[in-house]
Amino acid sequence: MNAPLRRVAISVLVLFTLLIVNVNYIQVVRSDELRNNTSNTRVLAAQYDRERGAIVVDGTAVAESVPTDGRLKYLRQYPQGELYAAVTGYHSLIYNNSRIEHTENDLLSGSDGRLALRRLADLFTGRDPAGGDVVLTLDPAVQEAAMAGLEGVTGAVVALDPSSGAILGMASTPSYDPTRLSSHDPAAIREYWEQLEAADPDPRLNRAIDDNYPPGSLFKVIVSAAALQNGLTPETVVPAPKEFPLPNSTRVIPNYNGSSCSPSGEQPLIDALTISCNTAFAQLGIDLGEDRIREMAEAFGLDGETFEIPLLVQASGIGEVEDDAALAQTAIGQRDVRMTPLQAALVAATVANDGVQMKPYLIDQVQAPDLTVIDSTSPEEWREPISADIADQLTEMMVSVVANGSGRAARIQGVEVAGKTGTAQVSQDVADHNWFMGFAPADDPKIAVAVFVANGGGTGGDVSAPIAGDVMQAYLDGLGD
Repeated sequence: MNAPLRRVAISVLVLFTLLIVNVNYIQVVRSDELRNNTSNTRVLAAQYDRERGAIVVDGTAVAESVPTDGRLKYLRQYPQGELYAAVTGYHSLIYNNSRIEHTENDLLSGSDGRLALRRLADLFTGRDPAGGDVVLTLDPAVQEAAMAGLEGVTGAVVALDPSSGAILGMASTPSYDPTRLSSHDPAAIREYWEQLEAADPDPRLNRAIDDNYPPGSLFKVIVSAAALQNGLTPETVVPAPKEFPLPNSTRVIPNYNGSSCSPSGEQPLIDALTISCNTAFAQLGIDLGEDRIREMAEAFGLDGETFEIPLLVQASGIGEVEDDAALAQTAIGQRDVRMTPLQAALVAATVANDGVQMKPYLIDQVQAPDLTVIDSTSPEEWREPISADIADQLTEMMVSVVANGSGRAARIQGVEVAGKTGTAQVSQDVADHNWFMGFAPADDPKIAVAVFVANGGGTGGDVSAPIAGDVMQAYLDGLGD
């Protein structure tokens, strides 16, 4: 073979070698990356050839696949639209999937390893393959009351079973219709997506878990827990001046509307929480010190860490505390304190559950296509930030908030409710955030709830507390059926 032919042969051999290496790299090394890429619709389109499993709430499918006569055999639909969108997410031919549709995709699509025997049986029997069902912990009455309460505002509601950690309600507004993202019309999908992209605030966010916010006076429950753990009682008299001068600063912390908490300038701790006295808790925070407050906050879960339910929950925490002035602001839930609505519900649920925090979860069980249960969630103790005795004292104080103080609008006739309001400053010329967290019945808790209204323009007591009361009552009424 002469030299030119050898060079050509070597070049061809090198090219074939590079081609084989590239094919193997794509099929082996990058296979998972390409398969899970949101731009790759080939795998997603193939899934439309089988019936995708349902997402179920109280025996009713809130996400389901229905047969069609088109090229794609099944169409994903969400019969109750906006009501459950923050939890179900969407399953889209163009934009892949989100929320439970994403975290449980393998089970819903039928590719989960737990369905391997079912897939094998399908091959032998000729039965059409199908995905499994995901059964959520949500309660329809709670979800409906939450969304009704949030109508017209931007906010979130989370409700928990304090004894198990099961999430009974998770609502976020504004919301959207996931069915419109799951059609078989690419142009219509893109048009609706562009509407959502342009919307402000973004309807696709789940404000219960996607972001954290200054909690305002909700944080006083955690400061109270630290105080009780360090020897104070609900009856301990604490300073409660009209204004609290910030150390090494010309600024002062006032009480709400510049009011006075007590004519004497001091009051029992239970009264300070009942009327949400800023100056009392600013001083109490400094007296306790950063270490005790941070330790208690982290024990409740404000530890700066994300977690999954299985949806990803953003971190809650108290941030940096540079000096006593920052500590005073932190003690009233301002400065760098941030909390998700789910975390607020967990704080209330912990007090309700004798100081034991149960791990929150959204999925009750998963089922094979024939509805046999293949996995279920067992309640799990997660943390124990306070003793049962301190939880009892906090309950007494939080009952006073609803019976006698800022949380009156959360009252339920014939039921003793425990709670705490919060009104958090955001920035100058921006309306305050409004909060409420609590539980009922106070002597035998069945539900804990947190309500967040962004820039509500009022107080937690007049904006968020009534929503919380309606949500708790809806659930308790259902227990009586």
